[in-house]
Amino acid sequence: MSQFTSAKILVVGGAGFVGGNLVRMLLGKEPRQVVIVDNLLSAERFNVPDSPGVIFIEGSITDDTILRSFEDDLDYVFHLATYHGNQSSIHDPLADHENNTLTSLKLMNHLKGFKALRKLVYSSAGCSVAEKTFDQARPTTEEDPISLVQDSPYSISKVIGEFYSVYFHRQHGLPAVRARFQNVYGPGEVLGAGRWRGTPATIWRNVTPTFIFKALQGEPLPVENEGVASRDFIYVDDICRGLMACAENGTPGDVYNLASGRETTIMELANLINDLTGSRGGIASMPARPWDHSGKRYGSTDKASRELGFRASISLDEGLGRTVEWTRANLPLIRQCMEKHRRHVGE
Repeated sequence: MSQFTSAKILVVGGAGFVGGNLVRMLLGKEPRQVVIVDNLLSAERFNVPDSPGVIFIEGSITDDTILRSFEDDLDYVFHLATYHGNQSSIHDPLADHENNTLTSLKLMNHLKGFKALRKLVYSSAGCSVAEKTFDQARPTTEEDPISLVQDSPYSISKVIGEFYSVYFHRQHGLPAVRARFQNVYGPGEVLGAGRWRGTPATIWRNVTPTFIFKALQGEPLPVENEGVASRDFIYVDDICRGLMACAENGTPGDVYNLASGRETTIMELANLINDLTGSRGGIASMPARPWDHSGKRYGSTDKASRELGFRASISLDEGLGRTVEWTRANLPLIRQCMEKHRRHVGE
């Protein structure tokens, strides 16, 4: 029997891309109840599973009324709420603070005295720890030092969330486990989901869904800086399994990479997506992003494999193939979400 069976679970940010997939996976374990809190800033109501075991609360976890509604009967909490993502946070650091840093502080402060809570899993970001280099990458480990030099308020907020996780664990015994995400992709990531956040990155959220959408339209894929940057791409089902492994097997106060362990350049990604979609749009060369110094990075999988029993199982080829098919089947929905931001794009 799963540890989640008959459990009461809170998923903060549960209407988002990762959150929605996680909730659906958790429902397969037959929990007593899953409560989702999401302000729909970068998510849509349609992503909340229609299930009698799910309660949806629209709002921010920073709302004191919402926070006070949670009593000491939660078994697990997954904290996935964030201000999506780097470019939006650069445009509006105060909004990032409100939706990224403050959410973590208020949630952890509220939960610090809970006795029934078995585990709080905090979603952090591998980019906050990875070495800022365009030279040869090495796998970033959980023990690598965190630099004071960060590329965005988003990245800073994720580090602060880790600090609070460690503080509340050491000071109050909060059973917090940190999960460092790499670049997640897969079905369910809808371009334009949520409200306008000040920049075109509201629509063109992440590189993988952007490339897939444009390739399906036969458009050239916008590759910056000759595509030399590299990332660790991990399929969303693997991330969800990793989050659940953190909750089941993670050591409170500790941190784990949720990574594929495979380095892929952006140019390799673009060419693969063009091949999978049959697109003849090719590549559009773009200048480097001046704010992005992350360069080349990927995560070490050793600790998560050893201590959590977690390894990513979906290859990039297989995962992209699934995502292409999902995107092709959901193009009308995606276009509808993108269209509602049209009046803002030229501002």
